[in-house]
Amino acid sequence: MEGLQINKNGESIENILLGSTELRLLGSKKNLEIMHQTVFKDNMFYLYPSDDPEVTEFIYILDGIMAGDINNKAVEIRAGDYCLVNGLKEIVHFTAITDVSYLWIITEPAYSHITDHIKNLREFVTRVEQKDKYTYLHSERVAKYSIKIAKKLKLQKEQVENLFLAAGFHDVGKINVPEEILNKPGRLTDEEFDIIKKHPVDSAKMIKHIYSGKILEIIEQHHERLNGSGYPYGLKENDILHEAKIIAVADTFNAMTEDRAYRKAYSAQYALDEIKSMIGTHYDEEVVSAFEAVLLEEGRISK
Repeated sequence: MEGLQINKNGESIENILLGSTELRLLGSKKNLEIMHQTVFKDNMFYLYPSDDPEVTEFIYILDGIMAGDINNKAVEIRAGDYCLVNGLKEIVHFTAITDVSYLWIITEPAYSHITDHIKNLREFVTRVEQKDKYTYLHSERVAKYSIKIAKKLKLQKEQVENLFLAAGFHDVGKINVPEEILNKPGRLTDEEFDIIKKHPVDSAKMIKHIYSGKILEIIEQHHERLNGSGYPYGLKENDILHEAKIIAVADTFNAMTEDRAYRKAYSAQYALDEIKSMIGTHYDEEVVSAFEAVLLEEGRISK
């Protein structure tokens, strides 16, 4: 019938699947897209301020539970709840407590932008997991903490997007490191450590055909330290990008709080205390303070 379109359950115009999410495009007209998205358990869901103040988003939860923090208050949304977004001033994020599916309607093109990113990410996830699944899972966790720190610091939308991508790709260059070095139970030799130190630059090179500019710089700088003792360039203080300073803290914490071939995981409190002891020499005080607030909210440490 003219003017009426009926699609059966499961039909969509396009769809894409990654380990963290599935996105299906149900309908698309000029300045309007209707999508069905599923965010799988333990993954994060973000609402970004739009560059266009006229853009409106409507999100209706069909199934599942998400938990977040809005204005320092814990918020939980579940089936039957909905969000109406217009004029958002800062990023809001939720974590999927279960698999969560929702209907998403937005008055600007979004599907192609998101799917291009997902396709690029899927390519690298596959390549990295073939060599070292830990590296990908580690990067995913670092990205989550980096975004939480960024929210505390009220970073701008572009900074947060660059940070999220850089954190997700910061270690992909480790696929060039021999497994016997990555998983060595004892102390690395100088020669072996020199190979490890190449991974920030290798990571940036691997994605330069997809992303450019700040994202690559952040990746290259995530092992730089304030006193110049980091690598690969020995940068100091203000020569290091703010986003790279954030990843440095999240990366160190996550590495310390997970089992490695050469040691058992440290407690969250121990790892944070170690990081705090190096404020001003290795890590930025403002970033560490924001991260401590995140850990307190999560209950991973106590006052």
